Parts: sequence; C-alpha cells; structure tokens
Amino acid sequence: MFDIDKLEFKKLDLNGLKTLVSWAETEGWNPGLSDTDVFWKTDPDGFLGFYFNNSLIAGGAIVSYNDEFGFMGLFIVKSEYRNLGIGKKLWYLRRDMLIERLKNNSSIGMDGVVDMQPFYQKGGFEIAFIDKRYEKIGIELPVSEKVKPIVEEDFNQILDYDKKCFGFIRPQFLKLWLNLPESRTYKYSENNELKGFAVLRKCSSGFKIGPLFADNDNIAEELYKACLNSAIGNSVYLDIPMINNGAVKMVGKYNAKYVFECARMYKGSPPQVDVSKVYGITTFELG
Repeated sequence: MFDIDKLEFKKLDLNGLKTLVSWAETEGWNPGLSDTDVFWKTDPDGFLGFYFNNSLIAGGAIVSYNDEFGFMGLFIVKSEYRNLGIGKKLWYLRRDMLIERLKNNSSIGMDGVVDMQPFYQKGGFEIAFIDKRYEKIGIELPVSEKVKPIVEEDFNQILDYDKKCFGFIRPQFLKLWLNLPESRTYKYSENNELKGFAVLRKCSSGFKIGPLFADNDNIAEELYKACLNSAIGNSVYLDIPMINNGAVKMVGKYNAKYVFECARMYKGSPPQVDVSKVYGITTFELG
C-alpha cells in the first residue's frame, strides 16, 4: 500500500539518473544516447528523487552552473504514482534545494511543457519565450566551405561564443558535449573568427541538433544544412526559440514538421543572452 509519508527524498546515483533518462525515453522525450554520462559529469549532485520501498518513483535535475545559474529539467513521476501529490511535493523540494545551492539572487531556468506552465508560474517562474521542436529528414545538401568540424583548439572560442548565447560559462558541460560518441560538431569561421557552431547527436530516434548558435540567418542555415547532410534519411530535430524570426523562417524554408512545444521559463532575472544568435537551444534537460 502506497503511503506518501514513507517517501524517501535523496540524491540520485548514476544508476538512478540512468533510470530517469530511460523514463524520459519512454515518455517520448527522445534523449541522446550518451546524454546520461554528460549530465552526470556536469553536476553529479544535481539529480534528486523520491524513493518508495527502495525504488525510484520520481526524480528531476537541479543542475548548478558554477553556483551562478541553475536549471531544472528531467522532471518525471513514474506513471503509476501520478496524481497523488508526489510531483508537486518533489518539484517544490527541488526548487528550494536549487535556490540553496546557488549564490543569492541567482536565476533558475527550465523548459516547461504547456500543461504544466500555470503550475510553474505559481512557483515563481515566468515565460521568456516559446520553444518548438521541428523534425526534418536529413538530405544531401551543398554546404559552405567555411563550415568545418570543431577541433580541440577551437574550445576557447566555442566557450566564449556559448556564453553569449547561454548566458553563463559551462566548460565542464561543453568539453563533454563536443565529444559525444556518434555525434558531429560544426563551426562556421571567417578569418579564424568563430561566427557560429552546432552539435548533432545521436538520439533514441534519429538525431538532435543542439545547440545551433550563429551570427545571422545565412550562417545558421549553412550549419543546419551541414547537420542535415550528416544524417541523410534520418529524422533530425531542432528546438527553436520562436522569438528568433530567422530560426522560424529557416525551419519553414526546409519544410520541417512541428513536433511539440515547451516554454523557456525563468525564476529571477533572465540571463543576458543574444537570442538573435540562438537558432536551436542545447537541451530541454540542462538548458
């Protein structure tokens, strides 16, 4: 017999995180095949859950980026334990614990599904923009010679560019994200100056692009084409911020198909980012 008072709230170990990501796959969130390892190494203290009779029944991420910015994602309650008040209890515990992990007045981000947005707003989060996922089957396309694979020597430039688009420095995450198995990474450079970059990673179904950051629409399109060119015949997904008109036009030009949407939400002041450069967000799970 289930008793909510017998829930045990504790940090997830790596196996717990693997379980959580497997639930995300079952829910149709289509995680990357190697996401778990990156998430864990980015912040091994950033995953919490409820256990009942020593079994994980609900969990989520409260990842800290250098104690300056937090991100809540991977929020899942096992299907048979829903509508019992567990999710609400866990969400507020996670929020409050993440606030404690961060410096005073730090902001927290998340991507909230449509049905849950009113609940998150009651918890102090406000919508910054809508994210929509689009699917396109990879095809062979000509790509600018200015697009090349990212190499190790590019890391500092990538790190600086990522900060402009994410708002905070995240070297631990990026080192891993740029070296995922079964992935492709692309940069667009002119005169040795980085003008944009993209990561394409293998997922449970097809591939995801994330991030896709670029100085302008033309550069973003060349990076998008490079990714489509690397996954011919496979589904390629891109999560775009709808306030970037160039991103909206790009997926329209290539007849990409709408899949679903979330909203990027923040508690506290939104990060200072150049959204005009954000054509595809990195992940719904860790930002």
